[in-house]
Amino acid sequence: MAKKIAFQGELGAYSHEACAQNYPDYEPLPCRTFEDVIEAVNSKAAALAMLPVENSTYGRVADIHRLLPSSGLHIIDEAFTRVRIALMALPGVPLSDIITVRAHLVLLPQAASFLAKNAIAGESAADSAGAAAELVQSGDRRSGVLASEIAAQIYGLNVLARDIEDHGHNTTRFLVMSPKTHLERRGEHGMMTSFVFRVRNIPAALYKAMGGFATNGVNMTKLESYMVGGHFTATQFYADIEGHPEDANVKRALDELSYFTSEVTILGTYPRARERDS
Repeated sequence: MAKKIAFQGELGAYSHEACAQNYPDYEPLPCRTFEDVIEAVNSKAAALAMLPVENSTYGRVADIHRLLPSSGLHIIDEAFTRVRIALMALPGVPLSDIITVRAHLVLLPQAASFLAKNAIAGESAADSAGAAAELVQSGDRRSGVLASEIAAQIYGLNVLARDIEDHGHNTTRFLVMSPKTHLERRGEHGMMTSFVFRVRNIPAALYKAMGGFATNGVNMTKLESYMVGGHFTATQFYADIEGHPEDANVKRALDELSYFTSEVTILGTYPRARERDS
């Protein structure tokens, strides 16, 4: 299997930055869609997948939770990457010449104050890193791009301003996926376990299913619901908890969960990232 890590987007995307920061020994493999990322690992074109699951400003990344249970992959790690926005342009172009910038739709509002202060209009692009590549091809000296600094390095653009995001807390959480589980690992900062489940069609089923985690002292850091197969009555839940399934209290909580669910699938057990403490 190639020592590559697959991600969605172009070289220079924030997912690429997450790969470079956390798996510098792996060659990044850009993919067009999240499905392509998963297929790259299943076909052994890549050893690992880096998938964004949530952002501190914009919440859940669409489609990811739907893809995880059927991916055939296991979560082996989590990574947190700060979204630092840089304004870049062609070499030799000063900030005063920039009248428009292009970026992914979710990135533009995050730098609204800076753009307004400098009278720069924003235009949406399908991909910020792709917009950087397109700027080089166009030779437009009146336009800039909002993206990560790694995009400027890759495409030979000049960074005119750094850290221009309105909020300094903007962070994306990624899950690292592998064909193999790593249940023997124990993290320095504890462990996380992610799973999906469906409750039985009985009164207060979700309340009863969650009771075991409370009584056994298991901290649940995330619980989200989403429809399955487009049916309002078929709801699946995604959950993150602190701990390892072999821990006595986690094992008891999962055993109690099984009484009130029709299906439970553990997606992975992996080291708890130190960024959670900050």
